[in-house]
Amino acid sequence: MNIPKGTYGFRFAEDKELQLCVLFAAGYDSITNPSYHWDGLKRTDGPLLLFQYTISGEGVYESGNQTHYITAGQAFLAEIPGPHRYYYHPKSKEPWDFLFLLFRPNLILPHWRKFLGEAGETPYLPMDCAPVRILQMIVADAAAGRIIDPLIASSCVYQFMTELARLQVTTLRNRDNWPENVRLAAAFIEANYSQMISIDQLSEYVSLSKYHLIRRFSASTGLTPGAYLTRVRTEKAMELLRGTDLSIEAIAERIGYSSGSYFIKAFRSVAGLTPGEFRSGGDCLAYRKLFFD
Repeated sequence: MNIPKGTYGFRFAEDKELQLCVLFAAGYDSITNPSYHWDGLKRTDGPLLLFQYTISGEGVYESGNQTHYITAGQAFLAEIPGPHRYYYHPKSKEPWDFLFLLFRPNLILPHWRKFLGEAGETPYLPMDCAPVRILQMIVADAAAGRIIDPLIASSCVYQFMTELARLQVTTLRNRDNWPENVRLAAAFIEANYSQMISIDQLSEYVSLSKYHLIRRFSASTGLTPGAYLTRVRTEKAMELLRGTDLSIEAIAERIGYSSGSYFIKAFRSVAGLTPGEFRSGGDCLAYRKLFFD
Protein backbone atom coordinates (compact mmCIF):
# COMPACT_ATOMS: atom_id res chain seq x y z
CA MET A 1 0.00 0.00 0.00
CA ASN A 2 1.24 3.46 -0.86
CA ILE A 3 0.37 4.95 2.55
CA PRO A 4 3.00 6.42 4.90
CA LYS A 5 3.29 4.53 8.17
CA GLY A 6 2.41 6.49 11.28
CA THR A 7 -0.34 7.37 13.76
CA TYR A 8 -2.50 10.47 13.31
CA GLY A 9 -4.51 11.92 16.19
CA PHE A 10 -7.48 14.28 16.09
CA ARG A 11 -8.58 16.61 18.89
CA PHE A 12 -11.10 18.95 17.30
CA ALA A 13 -13.17 21.19 19.56
CA GLU A 14 -16.68 19.77 20.01
CA ASP A 15 -19.67 21.83 18.94
CA LYS A 16 -22.45 21.16 21.45
CA GLU A 17 -25.08 22.14 18.89
CA LEU A 18 -23.95 19.47 16.40
CA GLN A 19 -24.17 15.74 17.01
CA LEU A 20 -21.04 14.39 15.33
CA CYS A 21 -19.02 11.19 15.26
CA VAL A 22 -15.64 11.74 16.88
CA LEU A 23 -12.48 10.44 15.22
CA PHE A 24 -9.74 9.95 17.84
CA ALA A 25 -6.87 8.44 15.84
CA ALA A 26 -6.05 6.56 12.64
CA GLY A 27 -2.87 4.93 11.47
CA TYR A 28 -0.81 2.38 9.59
CA ASP A 29 1.79 0.68 11.75
CA SER A 30 4.49 -1.95 11.44
CA ILE A 31 5.42 -3.68 14.70
CA THR A 32 8.53 -5.79 15.27
CA ASN A 33 9.12 -5.12 18.95
CA PRO A 34 7.85 -7.75 21.43
CA SER A 35 7.26 -4.95 23.94
CA TYR A 36 4.22 -3.79 21.91
CA HIS A 37 1.35 -4.61 24.25
CA TRP A 38 -1.99 -2.97 25.07
CA ASP A 39 -4.21 -3.90 28.01
CA GLY A 40 -7.80 -2.70 27.57
CA LEU A 41 -8.40 -2.42 31.32
CA LYS A 42 -5.39 -0.19 31.92
CA ARG A 43 -6.08 2.41 29.24
CA THR A 44 -7.26 5.83 30.35
CA ASP A 45 -8.18 7.35 26.97
CA GLY A 46 -11.61 5.71 26.65
CA PRO A 47 -14.41 5.37 25.97
CA LEU A 48 -13.18 4.36 22.52
CA LEU A 49 -13.90 1.78 19.84
CA LEU A 50 -10.90 0.21 18.09
CA PHE A 51 -10.98 -1.45 14.68
CA GLN A 52 -7.62 -2.95 13.72
CA TYR A 53 -7.06 -4.76 10.41
CA THR A 54 -3.97 -6.89 9.71
CA ILE A 55 -2.24 -6.45 6.36
CA SER A 56 0.58 -8.93 7.01
CA GLY A 57 2.34 -10.65 9.85
CA GLU A 58 0.63 -11.83 13.00
CA GLY A 59 -0.57 -10.46 16.30
CA VAL A 60 -2.45 -11.87 19.27
CA TYR A 61 -5.79 -10.67 20.57
CA GLU A 62 -7.03 -11.98 23.93
CA SER A 63 -10.62 -11.36 24.98
CA GLY A 64 -12.05 -12.91 28.10
CA ASN A 65 -10.78 -16.50 28.14
CA GLN A 66 -10.19 -16.70 24.36
CA THR A 67 -6.94 -16.21 22.47
CA HIS A 68 -7.05 -15.28 18.77
CA TYR A 69 -4.05 -15.26 16.45
CA ILE A 70 -4.71 -12.37 14.11
CA THR A 71 -3.31 -12.92 10.61
CA ALA A 72 -3.52 -11.18 7.22
CA GLY A 73 -7.08 -10.26 6.25
CA GLN A 74 -8.35 -10.50 9.81
CA ALA A 75 -9.55 -7.67 12.03
CA PHE A 76 -10.36 -7.37 15.68
CA LEU A 77 -12.90 -5.07 17.33
CA ALA A 78 -12.29 -3.85 20.85
CA GLU A 79 -14.16 -1.56 23.21
CA ILE A 80 -11.90 0.55 25.42
CA PRO A 81 -11.84 0.17 28.38
CA GLY A 82 -12.54 -3.54 28.27
CA PRO A 83 -11.25 -6.99 29.26
CA HIS A 84 -8.89 -7.57 26.34
CA ARG A 85 -5.22 -7.48 25.42
CA TYR A 86 -3.47 -7.35 22.08
CA TYR A 87 0.20 -7.65 21.30
CA TYR A 88 2.84 -8.68 18.78
CA HIS A 89 3.15 -12.45 18.40
CA PRO A 90 6.32 -13.34 20.32
CA LYS A 91 7.30 -16.08 17.87
CA SER A 92 6.61 -14.10 14.71
CA LYS A 93 9.52 -13.67 12.30
CA GLU A 94 8.02 -10.82 10.29
CA PRO A 95 6.56 -7.39 11.08
CA TRP A 96 2.94 -7.11 12.12
CA ASP A 97 1.54 -4.54 9.67
CA PHE A 98 -1.93 -3.22 10.33
CA LEU A 99 -4.35 -0.33 9.78
CA PHE A 100 -6.43 0.96 12.65
CA LEU A 101 -9.17 3.42 13.60
CA LEU A 102 -10.00 4.71 17.05
CA PHE A 103 -13.20 6.68 17.56
CA ARG A 104 -15.68 7.62 20.25
CA PRO A 105 -18.89 5.57 20.55
CA ASN A 106 -21.00 8.70 19.88
CA LEU A 107 -23.86 7.95 17.44
CA ILE A 108 -22.36 4.77 15.95
CA LEU A 109 -22.34 2.35 18.89
CA PRO A 110 -25.55 0.60 17.69
CA HIS A 111 -23.92 -0.05 14.28
CA TRP A 112 -20.80 -1.35 16.01
CA ARG A 113 -22.72 -3.67 18.33
CA LYS A 114 -24.83 -4.98 15.43
CA PHE A 115 -21.77 -5.89 13.37
CA LEU A 116 -20.02 -7.34 16.41
CA GLY A 117 -23.02 -9.54 17.19
CA GLU A 118 -23.18 -10.87 13.64
CA ALA A 119 -19.51 -11.13 12.66
CA GLY A 120 -17.78 -11.64 16.02
CA GLU A 121 -14.76 -9.92 17.55
CA THR A 122 -12.20 -11.22 15.02
CA PRO A 123 -13.80 -11.32 11.55
CA TYR A 124 -12.04 -11.95 8.26
CA LEU A 125 -12.66 -9.21 5.68
CA PRO A 126 -11.52 -9.11 2.04
CA MET A 127 -8.89 -6.46 1.34
CA ASP A 128 -11.11 -5.00 -1.39
CA CYS A 129 -14.32 -4.79 0.68
CA ALA A 130 -15.81 -1.34 1.23
CA PRO A 131 -14.92 -0.91 4.94
CA VAL A 132 -11.26 -1.78 4.39
CA ARG A 133 -11.05 0.50 1.32
CA ILE A 134 -12.54 3.35 3.37
CA LEU A 135 -10.13 2.59 6.22
CA GLN A 136 -7.21 2.91 3.79
CA MET A 137 -8.66 6.15 2.44
CA ILE A 138 -9.04 7.63 5.94
CA VAL A 139 -5.44 6.83 6.86
CA ALA A 140 -4.20 8.19 3.52
CA ASP A 141 -6.24 11.38 4.00
CA ALA A 142 -4.92 11.75 7.55
CA ALA A 143 -1.34 11.37 6.32
CA ALA A 144 -1.95 13.98 3.60
CA GLY A 145 -3.49 16.45 6.04
CA ARG A 146 -6.93 16.37 4.41
CA ILE A 147 -8.96 15.71 7.60
CA ILE A 148 -8.97 19.32 8.72
CA ASP A 149 -12.16 19.79 10.74
CA PRO A 150 -14.65 17.84 12.89
CA LEU A 151 -17.25 17.61 10.10
CA ILE A 152 -14.84 15.81 7.76
CA ALA A 153 -13.70 13.59 10.62
CA SER A 154 -17.31 12.76 11.54
CA SER A 155 -18.11 11.90 7.93
CA CYS A 156 -15.12 9.53 7.79
CA VAL A 157 -16.19 7.66 10.92
CA TYR A 158 -19.85 7.43 9.93
CA GLN A 159 -19.09 6.26 6.40
CA PHE A 160 -16.71 3.60 7.70
CA MET A 161 -19.15 2.37 10.33
CA THR A 162 -22.18 2.24 8.05
CA GLU A 163 -20.21 0.31 5.41
CA LEU A 164 -19.05 -2.09 8.11
CA ALA A 165 -22.67 -2.63 9.18
CA ARG A 166 -23.72 -3.00 5.52
CA LEU A 167 -21.13 -5.70 4.95
CA GLN A 168 -23.27 -8.33 6.69
CA VAL A 169 -26.38 -7.19 4.80
CA THR A 170 -24.68 -7.37 1.39
CA THR A 171 -23.32 -10.80 2.30
CA LEU A 172 -26.88 -11.96 2.95
CA ARG A 173 -28.06 -10.51 -0.36
CA ASN A 174 -25.33 -12.28 -2.32
CA ARG A 175 -27.07 -15.36 -3.68
CA ASP A 176 -23.72 -17.05 -4.21
CA ASN A 177 -23.50 -17.33 -0.41
CA TRP A 178 -26.89 -19.02 -0.08
CA PRO A 179 -27.09 -22.83 0.27
CA GLU A 180 -28.16 -24.60 -2.91
CA ASN A 181 -31.60 -25.54 -1.56
CA VAL A 182 -32.25 -21.90 -0.55
CA ARG A 183 -31.30 -20.71 -4.04
CA LEU A 184 -33.65 -23.34 -5.51
CA ALA A 185 -36.49 -22.22 -3.24
CA ALA A 186 -35.98 -18.55 -4.11
CA ALA A 187 -35.86 -19.33 -7.85
CA PHE A 188 -39.05 -21.41 -7.54
CA ILE A 189 -40.84 -18.52 -5.83
CA GLU A 190 -39.66 -16.04 -8.47
CA ALA A 191 -40.81 -18.31 -11.31
CA ASN A 192 -44.16 -19.26 -9.77
CA TYR A 193 -45.18 -16.18 -7.76
CA SER A 194 -48.49 -15.93 -9.66
CA GLN A 195 -49.61 -19.29 -8.29
CA MET A 196 -50.62 -20.31 -4.80
CA ILE A 197 -47.33 -21.54 -3.31
CA SER A 198 -47.63 -23.43 -0.02
CA ILE A 199 -44.73 -24.08 2.33
CA ASP A 200 -45.44 -27.82 1.91
CA GLN A 201 -45.05 -27.53 -1.86
CA LEU A 202 -41.85 -25.53 -1.51
CA SER A 203 -40.27 -27.83 1.09
CA GLU A 204 -41.05 -30.88 -1.05
CA TYR A 205 -39.50 -29.19 -4.10
CA VAL A 206 -36.17 -28.54 -2.32
CA SER A 207 -36.21 -31.78 -0.29
CA LEU A 208 -36.22 -30.16 3.14
CA SER A 209 -38.63 -30.34 6.04
CA LYS A 210 -40.79 -27.26 6.55
CA TYR A 211 -38.87 -26.42 9.73
CA HIS A 212 -35.44 -26.65 8.12
CA LEU A 213 -36.56 -24.78 5.00
CA ILE A 214 -37.92 -21.83 7.00
CA ARG A 215 -34.84 -21.75 9.26
CA ARG A 216 -32.31 -21.95 6.41
CA PHE A 217 -34.21 -19.59 4.12
CA SER A 218 -34.59 -16.96 6.85
CA ALA A 219 -30.94 -17.22 7.92
CA SER A 220 -29.72 -16.86 4.32
CA THR A 221 -32.06 -14.19 2.92
CA GLY A 222 -33.25 -12.35 6.01
CA LEU A 223 -36.88 -13.17 5.08
CA THR A 224 -39.21 -16.12 5.58
CA PRO A 225 -40.33 -17.86 2.35
CA GLY A 226 -43.77 -16.25 2.78
CA ALA A 227 -42.30 -12.77 3.20
CA TYR A 228 -40.03 -13.36 0.19
CA LEU A 229 -43.06 -14.32 -1.91
CA THR A 230 -44.89 -11.16 -0.79
CA ARG A 231 -41.82 -9.07 -1.68
CA VAL A 232 -41.60 -10.61 -5.18
CA ARG A 233 -45.34 -10.11 -5.77
CA THR A 234 -45.13 -6.49 -4.60
CA GLU A 235 -42.27 -5.73 -7.00
CA LYS A 236 -44.19 -7.33 -9.90
CA ALA A 237 -47.30 -5.36 -8.90
CA MET A 238 -45.35 -2.11 -9.03
CA GLU A 239 -44.34 -2.85 -12.63
CA LEU A 240 -47.97 -3.48 -13.58
CA LEU A 241 -49.31 -0.46 -11.67
CA ARG A 242 -46.90 1.87 -13.45
CA GLY A 243 -46.74 0.15 -16.82
CA THR A 244 -50.35 -0.88 -17.50
CA ASP A 245 -53.94 0.28 -17.06
CA LEU A 246 -55.02 -3.00 -15.46
CA SER A 247 -57.44 -2.69 -12.56
CA ILE A 248 -56.40 -3.46 -9.01
CA GLU A 249 -58.47 -6.65 -9.12
CA ALA A 250 -56.83 -7.75 -12.39
CA ILE A 251 -53.34 -7.12 -11.04
CA ALA A 252 -54.19 -8.99 -7.85
CA GLU A 253 -55.27 -12.00 -9.89
CA ARG A 254 -52.24 -11.81 -12.18
CA ILE A 255 -49.72 -11.87 -9.31
CA GLY A 256 -51.43 -14.64 -7.36
CA TYR A 257 -53.83 -13.06 -4.88
CA SER A 258 -57.36 -14.36 -4.47
CA SER A 259 -58.89 -10.90 -4.03
CA GLY A 260 -58.16 -7.24 -4.50
CA SER A 261 -58.63 -6.52 -0.80
CA TYR A 262 -56.01 -9.11 0.17
CA PHE A 263 -53.63 -7.69 -2.44
CA ILE A 264 -54.12 -4.14 -1.08
CA LYS A 265 -53.38 -5.30 2.47
CA ALA A 266 -50.25 -7.24 1.45
CA PHE A 267 -48.97 -4.41 -0.78
CA ARG A 268 -49.45 -1.83 1.95
CA SER A 269 -47.63 -3.98 4.52
CA VAL A 270 -44.50 -3.91 2.31
CA ALA A 271 -44.70 -0.55 0.51
CA GLY A 272 -46.34 1.56 3.21
CA LEU A 273 -49.06 2.80 0.84
CA THR A 274 -51.92 1.27 -1.14
CA PRO A 275 -51.60 0.17 -4.80
CA GLY A 276 -53.88 3.07 -5.77
CA GLU A 277 -51.72 5.59 -3.94
CA PHE A 278 -48.60 4.14 -5.55
CA ARG A 279 -50.17 4.37 -9.02
CA SER A 280 -51.57 7.89 -8.74
CA GLY A 281 -49.13 9.64 -6.47
CA GLY A 282 -52.06 11.39 -4.78
CA ASP A 283 -50.88 13.33 -1.75
CA CYS A 284 -47.52 11.55 -1.72
CA LEU A 285 -44.54 11.30 -4.05
CA ALA A 286 -45.21 9.62 -7.40
CA TYR A 287 -42.78 6.74 -7.07
CA ARG A 288 -41.56 4.91 -10.12
CA LYS A 289 -40.20 2.14 -7.90
CA LEU A 290 -39.58 1.49 -4.22
CA PHE A 291 -36.46 -0.24 -2.94
CA PHE A 292 -36.46 -2.59 0.05
CA ASP A 293 -33.79 -3.98 2.32
